[in-house]
Amino acid sequence: MFEDLKLSSLPRRRLLSAAATGALGAAAYAAGARAEVRIDITRGRVEPMPIAIPSFPGTTPESTQVGKDAAAVITADLERSGLFRPLDPKGFLQEMSSLDVQPRFTDWRALGAQALVQGVVEAQGTGQMRIAFRPWDVFGGQQINNGKAYGTQPENWRRVAHIIADEIYTAITGESGYFDTRVVYIAESGPQTNRLKRLAIMDQDGANHRYLTDGANLVLTPRFSPTAQEITYLSFFRNVPRVYLFNIDSGRQEVLGDFPGMSYAPRFSPDGNKVVLSAALNGNSDIYEMDLRTRSSRRLTDNPSIDTTPCYSPRGDQICFASDRGGTQQLYVMNTDGTGQQRISFGQNRARYATPVWSPRGDLIAFTRYAGNDGNFYIGVMKPDGSGERLLAQGFSVEGPTWAPNGRVLMYFAQSPNGGRVRLYSIDLTGYNQREILTPGDASDPAWSPLIP
Repeated sequence: MFEDLKLSSLPRRRLLSAAATGALGAAAYAAGARAEVRIDITRGRVEPMPIAIPSFPGTTPESTQVGKDAAAVITADLERSGLFRPLDPKGFLQEMSSLDVQPRFTDWRALGAQALVQGVVEAQGTGQMRIAFRPWDVFGGQQINNGKAYGTQPENWRRVAHIIADEIYTAITGESGYFDTRVVYIAESGPQTNRLKRLAIMDQDGANHRYLTDGANLVLTPRFSPTAQEITYLSFFRNVPRVYLFNIDSGRQEVLGDFPGMSYAPRFSPDGNKVVLSAALNGNSDIYEMDLRTRSSRRLTDNPSIDTTPCYSPRGDQICFASDRGGTQQLYVMNTDGTGQQRISFGQNRARYATPVWSPRGDLIAFTRYAGNDGNFYIGVMKPDGSGERLLAQGFSVEGPTWAPNGRVLMYFAQSPNGGRVRLYSIDLTGYNQREILTPGDASDPAWSPLIP
């Protein structure tokens, strides 16, 4: 019933775990008519869809445990998005013992479920496991889309669960998922007068956490490359700001250059061949672009004020940055050759803007805003022309937004008053679904990866 597909037809499915010895294969399950159950996420606040996700039964004790754990990860992913309300398995009336068992839709309707995820985990003779699933429209009594099966090493079950959650999210919302991603951030510890700051990475749900640097040198503001394979970050080597390129798979570090007066790491261009940065190379902070292939750089702004925190648009044709050239720090947009510089933020009451980040969809720019009249910080978004400004989160100190790859969710860090805890939070564009991202200790400067290749 399953048709194996070649890996070349599945560019997102290459496993990155060093423990994986086999490629991740996939098979499409031939389904009947597709249902059209959908969540309309173009509105403001969305009522979460009730969804039932029973444990995936296995063919061996090990695969049974994997099925239970995979269903739990899928459930947590979808619940955390704020768009789904997983139902309590204790109330389920039907045991889904295999994919051959047809759902009794009347039982699932009685529980209020609008969608159902049916799955199974099969142990393979090669030592691999196959995790298969089908999503159902309960009220329509039809499969939502073609089910799929993924063959992988048992230790990679968690990533397969994230991929399945992405498939379900996309089928029901019509938008790309964001669960098969990672977050790199600065792990902080120690007294405020002598903070230890290490580069750390984890899955977007906090699993598979590990440290990438040992804390010997202060590190700041990590950024992902478009391929999700490399990170740029700023480190103070002998008290001189130095920018590094870090390959996640190999652990190899490469020095991009020393930049006196620099306080933020560069951001990659969409094609990954260039980075844009702010540096005081000639005694004043301006915006520069560096070609990573030739290491040549060109100056894009030449202003006696401070120009900083640049980022590219998704198409790579524009750059947004912050500057105090107008008297207070505001946001500006220019072409990538430095022409057409224009201010886009005009906040009232002494509002200042910083750390702009362009949405992957290109429709919004996220930012940090400080409103001098009330002493609060805000995370907000505006259109690239400055219109439609909306503030999503506020606090004593909230900073450093970063986008999920689907452009619907933001992550940022916040510190409690009087030098208290520093934690990561996520919030969607409605401003309602705010959640803490759990980390082993204090955490700042998050950067969200693209979907893992």
